[in-house]
Amino acid sequence: MAVNLSAIKDLLLPGLRGIEGKYEQIPSQYDKIFTKHDSKLALERTAEMRFLGLAQLKTEGGQTAFDNGAGERFVYNQEHTEIGLGYAITRKAIDDNLYKTQFQPSNLGLTEAFHQTKEIYGANVLNTATTYNSSIGGDGVALCSVSHPIDGGTVANKPAVEVSLNEATLLNAMIGVRTNFKDQAGLKVFARARKLIIPPALEPTAIRLTKTELRPGTADNDVNAIMMTAGGLSEGYMVDDYLTSAFAWFLLTNIDGLSYMERIAFETDMQVDFVTDNLLVKGYERYSFGYYNWRSIFGSFPTS
Repeated sequence: MAVNLSAIKDLLLPGLRGIEGKYEQIPSQYDKIFTKHDSKLALERTAEMRFLGLAQLKTEGGQTAFDNGAGERFVYNQEHTEIGLGYAITRKAIDDNLYKTQFQPSNLGLTEAFHQTKEIYGANVLNTATTYNSSIGGDGVALCSVSHPIDGGTVANKPAVEVSLNEATLLNAMIGVRTNFKDQAGLKVFARARKLIIPPALEPTAIRLTKTELRPGTADNDVNAIMMTAGGLSEGYMVDDYLTSAFAWFLLTNIDGLSYMERIAFETDMQVDFVTDNLLVKGYERYSFGYYNWRSIFGSFPTS
């Protein structure tokens, strides 16, 4: 049913001091976590390759070792979703509204609705990071797992036992990213933690860990090692208001791998229905959030 006179009955008479209901929106957060890519296809696929492993000792006059194991290992998929929303408002509700400058029939918060929807879809990649999604494919385990397969072994980008955020666990994670992340051939990669992602409840903890010059939570005169170890957190921390756990925390690394692909940018359209004279307004966009490299993130998912 279209928005009609009964839905805006107090806007039909003079005497209102003003109209409330629209609020300042939370600034965009997804674009500080995901790398944006433009897309030309309905389904985008990214292949992870295995290149050469370590060089081998060679004896005098002996044969040179050959590594013929290079090739494709895993394929990650991103299929775009259609996002839409619209509304109808009657001709009378438009004509008789006395407060058009404050309540515009052509804008009932459509942009804000799409904005927050996108944030929720983006955060969902982190919220579900321990659940394997077969439509994404990839290496057969969840985004954050203790058993990402590489040739000859596995690599973890989460702790074996979930740990709460504190000085020791953050330092261990930063060191683990540097020392444990490897490519498909088992060679160390240049991986460094760059940003801490937290829910609102952990912001006081993050401030104490990243904003103090001396060691947090002690009376010692030690330097705060978090800001120096493995290059420190060059981008500090950020709060994601759309994380569903009050205790989960993440480290983004310098390796790209979290992806926002835009197939069709946000667009709006409107028209007057010839039969009813209702004004029809709608919005549309098409995109996907996903990942193609688990080395882009480290996550811990404690329950308290």
